[in-house]
Amino acid sequence: MATYFFVIFITLVLMSIYILGVLSESMYEKERVDMFAKANIIADTTKNHIGIQDGQIGESIIRTLAGTKIRGIITDSAYTVLFDTNTEAELLGKIFMRDIIKTSLGGEQAYSVYKNPSENSNMIAVAVPIKQNESITGSVYLTESVANTDKTINYIKMNLFIFSGLISILVGMLSLGMSYIVTSPVDEFILVAKEISKGNFSKRLKVKGHNELSEMAQTMNYMCEELEQIENNRKKFVSDASHELKTPLATIKLICDSIVSTENPDPSMVKEFLNDLNDEVDRLTRIVDRLLTLTKLDSKQDQTKFETVDLVELLNGVIRKLTPAANKKNISIYTEFNPEFAKPMLLDRDKILEAVYNIADNAIKYTPDNGFVRIGLYVSHETIVIKIEDNGPGIPESEKDRIFERFYRLDDSRARETGGTGLGLAIAKEAVAMHGGRIDVLSEEGVGSTFLIILPYIGK
Repeated sequence: MATYFFVIFITLVLMSIYILGVLSESMYEKERVDMFAKANIIADTTKNHIGIQDGQIGESIIRTLAGTKIRGIITDSAYTVLFDTNTEAELLGKIFMRDIIKTSLGGEQAYSVYKNPSENSNMIAVAVPIKQNESITGSVYLTESVANTDKTINYIKMNLFIFSGLISILVGMLSLGMSYIVTSPVDEFILVAKEISKGNFSKRLKVKGHNELSEMAQTMNYMCEELEQIENNRKKFVSDASHELKTPLATIKLICDSIVSTENPDPSMVKEFLNDLNDEVDRLTRIVDRLLTLTKLDSKQDQTKFETVDLVELLNGVIRKLTPAANKKNISIYTEFNPEFAKPMLLDRDKILEAVYNIADNAIKYTPDNGFVRIGLYVSHETIVIKIEDNGPGIPESEKDRIFERFYRLDDSRARETGGTGLGLAIAKEAVAMHGGRIDVLSEEGVGSTFLIILPYIGK
């Protein structure tokens, strides 16, 4: 801060020096021009009187210099003083040599500034030639003290330096205040950032005002909320995944212990245990496969690969795969496909196939025996809607927002019986989102559920 204050002070001082230089030059220039004007008037009025009428010379110079403190001297071409307004100097008839008089007798105007030791002030002197018929017959020499001008300049100089000092102090105080106003939130930003780097996402910044810093604070808070949500989801995911993996592993361990602890086990019992063991391994494999799928979707490793897809053909393929499971429960699968819906479009076939399959598979699993599942396709110029409807138990209104959470099950015991992992809908949601679409759910308890996969239409 001290350095900043010093830089401001030096800048103001340099500006003051520059202003003083310009002002001094301007004031001295004004004096010089004024004296040259007077000297030329005198030279013009006395040119015809050099060496003839000294009285006329005196009258001209006295009249021109009346009311001023300018000393005037007229010399002839031999540097002899013909008239001097300072009668006490006793220069009349004497040789008066000055460099600027020599210059003026050479035909040029001359100007100089010198120090007067007796008055301790600066003096301005000018000299102009007196010409008569293209001949130089003499010189007009004028000199004046500029003590008043120097006094004015010194007064301005003193006030400029005082002003510079006051401005520097004021700017310094304002800078300190602004520094506190600006750096205080920045320091808070730094502290929150350090806490975030340590994994503490619960920190929040205070939002004050409506300036850029408040917008940054809002952005930081939003980022903290997102990171906290991600961290909570990660912890929940790890916990749920551990639990899901632990259950089949515990069952496998129990089956193995039962076989090992039984002496001379009956072959039929061993076969039954091995069948149970096989089911648990299949279940474990499904969980791992789906976890890997979600990991790829989350990390964006599994990029969307668009290709031309016939949706009617894709949906018929899903129905063929699910027909055996539907037949076991005597569930009827109906379709609503019009021929005009058969036009091809660009989609990631595998992702949409899995999304439709997961939702339709759930519909069959949760629909009671002798029920129905209806799959429809509706296409417009802007959207594609895949409708999957069932007459199952429905979804409670309070649970609609949770069914897409990973490992979430409405009926946990039934899901385990049907081999559900609680990941199918989460995978479906991610797959549809990667196409820029969404999944809407309409459901009524005791009536059934309808899932709408809504995708933006992309032509082939």
